Amino acid sequence: MGKKILLIDDDPDLGKLVEAILRPMEHTVYQSFSGPDGLKKSYEIHPDLVILDVMMPGLSGFDVCVRLREMSSVPILMLTARTNESDMLHGFSVGVDDFVKKPFNKNELEARIRALLRRKNQQNEPSTHSYILSYEDPLLQIDMSSQTVKLNGDIVELSPREYSVLNYLVREQGKIVSKGELAREVWGEPVSGGMSNPSLYVFYLRKKLMDGKFGHQYIHTLWGRGYWFQPQKEE
Repeated sequence: MGKKILLIDDDPDLGKLVEAILRPMEHTVYQSFSGPDGLKKSYEIHPDLVILDVMMPGLSGFDVCVRLREMSSVPILMLTARTNESDMLHGFSVGVDDFVKKPFNKNELEARIRALLRRKNQQNEPSTHSYILSYEDPLLQIDMSSQTVKLNGDIVELSPREYSVLNYLVREQGKIVSKGELAREVWGEPVSGGMSNPSLYVFYLRKKLMDGKFGHQYIHTLWGRGYWFQPQKEE
């Protein structure tokens, strides 16, 4: 079944192009030409995905993202020419799920939209599973139903992308997952460099989980093969 996709961008021609690309996928595209109107339309139609530019009249795309995150967990794809590292890090910090650089490749846009919508469907599926990993105390808790991660009782703030990587590793617990598998599952595409490199997000996760700092190890690396999640005491 087709989804409702809201494009917030002040370029009418871009809206026509995106609609032409997504029509064969049976999605319905709605377009707003400013940040304030995009927020209003999002509240009215409850889109399944928001595609957002950075530079717009009224509110920047980053400001719109902050407002959207106050009322929704809808996947947000930033479609923009501003994809330097500082802009991307800022975008992820305010709730952006993914970036596509303008001018964009049709196949890349389709793949990233499919990946975001697939993850949204997985998140909407009811789940009763909670992984509570403990040894002497409940050190690390990953609740798959509420999508929360706690370390020593404190919530660990993860970006949507970091959680998706951790979620997949935990679901495949004990199995070695290659970079290619992670990229296809989380990004919907093969491994690439920069911010879409799975190794970078594994590094972020290990740092935030203080992996190894308390005498436990969770995310393991087998050089040349990939990663696996298996809680164990470090020797």
